[in-house]
Amino acid sequence: MNRRSRDGDRTVWSSERGDLRSPRSRPRDEANPAGDGVVRVRRETKGRGGKTVTTIQGVPLAGAELASLAKELKRRCGSGGSQKDGVIEIQGDHRDTLVAELVARGYTVKRAGG
Repeated sequence: MNRRSRDGDRTVWSSERGDLRSPRSRPRDEANPAGDGVVRVRRETKGRGGKTVTTIQGVPLAGAELASLAKELKRRCGSGGSQKDGVIEIQGDHRDTLVAELVARGYTVKRAGG
């Protein structure tokens, strides 16, 4: 039996979308981001060479709106950062400032990470 018939002819890589086995590469509906309505603010250091980064996940915004929010939050903290795959990353530990700012903007926020 050859490999193609055993695997069911399943495509695992595409030149347009990359690795189709990984959840990050699957296309998402950008107009309506998935989530439970709770914004999670977390402090992380793993995989960052010991540097602390505050991550924000679950913001019910997409595209330019999410990028604009990331820019405003970075300015509020006076720090750098980035926004990718629906997650806002801000350099340093700014959980208190970010939770207060997001609550003031009307989001339901959950603080995690010690």
